[in-house]
Amino acid sequence: MLRELRIRGLGVIDEAEIEFGPGLNVVTGETGAGKTMVVQSLGLLFGARADPGLVRAGSAQADVEGIITADAEHRALARAREAGAEVDDELVLVRVVGAQGRSRAVAGGRTVPAGVLAELAEDLVVVHGQSDQWRLRSGEEQRALLDAFGGAAVAGALGEYAAAYDQWRAALAECTRLEELTRARAADVHALRAGVDRIEAVDPQPGEDAALRAEDERLGRAETLRVAALAAAAALSGDDAAETPDAGALLATARAALTPQTQFDPELAALAARLDDLASVISDLGRDISAYADRIDMDGARLAAVQERRARLREVTRDFGGDVAATLAWLGEASARLLAIDTAGDDLEAARAREAALRERVGATAATLTSARRAAAADLGSAVTGELGHLALPGATVTVAVGAREDPDGLRRAGEEVPVRATRAGCDDVEFRFRSAPDLPERPITRSASGGELSRVMLAVEVALGERVSAVPTYVFDEVDAGVGGSAALDIGARLARLARSAQVIVVTHLAQVAAFADRHLLVVKSSDGPVTASGIRLLEGAEREGELARMMAGTDSPTARSHAAELRAHASSLSGAPAGGTVPNATPTRAGSARAESPRAGSPRGGSAGRSVKR
Repeated sequence: MLRELRIRGLGVIDEAEIEFGPGLNVVTGETGAGKTMVVQSLGLLFGARADPGLVRAGSAQADVEGIITADAEHRALARAREAGAEVDDELVLVRVVGAQGRSRAVAGGRTVPAGVLAELAEDLVVVHGQSDQWRLRSGEEQRALLDAFGGAAVAGALGEYAAAYDQWRAALAECTRLEELTRARAADVHALRAGVDRIEAVDPQPGEDAALRAEDERLGRAETLRVAALAAAAALSGDDAAETPDAGALLATARAALTPQTQFDPELAALAARLDDLASVISDLGRDISAYADRIDMDGARLAAVQERRARLREVTRDFGGDVAATLAWLGEASARLLAIDTAGDDLEAARAREAALRERVGATAATLTSARRAAAADLGSAVTGELGHLALPGATVTVAVGAREDPDGLRRAGEEVPVRATRAGCDDVEFRFRSAPDLPERPITRSASGGELSRVMLAVEVALGERVSAVPTYVFDEVDAGVGGSAALDIGARLARLARSAQVIVVTHLAQVAAFADRHLLVVKSSDGPVTASGIRLLEGAEREGELARMMAGTDSPTARSHAAELRAHASSLSGAPAGGTVPNATPTRAGSARAESPRAGSPRGGSAGRSVKR
């Protein structure tokens, strides 16, 4: 439920704060005062396109903030948490629109894309205006309305169909995969087999290319390596042909110089011992280097064999990735694909049998779903048509057609021969059709009903839905009473009050006959201070309500007009089943998260202080 709305710098509204309550909230005011700005602000709050033209002249930006209360497990609140919002049982939404065109959306203290606000709106609010009938804008939305009206019967059939449909589509995908493998067999097998044979003929081993490269370099420089090792060994351990002293001889000379004196100084003795250690290390190192020189392979045949092997490896690896590791990876993938191709024929036969069985099951569940929808469509059409007679549309009818589109590659429903287009939502195309008079043709509702008629049709739909299920906790109607008056306007007010028993309803109206049914009456007031014009919103109570109703009926607040206003309120209370100034019966929650409470009647406000206009 929308508990509070704050608006600043939007259109003619300088700054205003509105506290909504459960039940029927009515917004009235003189023409041009800014009533529609309330609906515009809600549109922005729930993800509508940010139009910088809405920013009040002289303001840098327009700000709209709304506080939503709902059950902590409500789906919209769960989605807000997924987006990073801080939420318990209250969600704060903010939309900022800059005069230069930039906008920002915030949910629960976290900046989010405006699209997230639009997603939240799907479970929080429905807005009906002459230019915003999104609930009837597409066949998908019309089908969703029918499914909601159909209740458990349609929901159960749809669930069984969707489960079968998912399994069938998975089986189709598997058949397609196996068919592609089978088709590719002739073209791919030859190339794959040739590549595998080439690699297996060479039989490269992991890391072999690196090892051969190192061996090739060592064998190619064998003489140079041997000469260097012998020279180093001679420098360490001596050589009969050498004329210069070696390291070992020099160390022996140093030890001989220290030995006679070591008995006189322990420190010198320790140094002499270190010379002994160093001489031992030098001797071992000299022997190891000599042994290395002796081990150097001068075998030219081995060098030729290594170079030949490297050439074979280069020849095969350059076509399969450039090195042994990539070539072996290709070999593994190719071998696996060859195995899959070899077994594809047998697997395809089993997959086709499974797909055929699942297709038959989907056809059966699709037929059941269509039958459930057609039954619900007949009931919904009758219920909506019955409501239209009370909404200034006598003789108008609404029917809900459930059809399908032929598709040669589609699905045959059980008992039918013609295949039709199938989606996860079923095989049905749902279309609301409208006829404003018995002698006129029936046409799709979005192309035949005027803006005012469409608003009233949607009111009838929502009332009919409200008898079975409350789709969202808040409904907003703008200009639902356009072009009507008198007793027809009273009927519209009564229907809005009826819907408000199971949901929060916000209505912008210019008719006293509708405003008289309000549980909470909000007045948009317009003041002028020189060249600056500002609008604010305040709550009307008691005699103030009768004064506003008098103005709406007679254009003036006279005793006679007030008397008529009091009579109108009493009549509205009798039609809605609550005494003037009293309360309507407690409303019953119809959906998790849609907060419901006793709806206050005029003169008995609930939910805190009155909405007020603030001007700074």
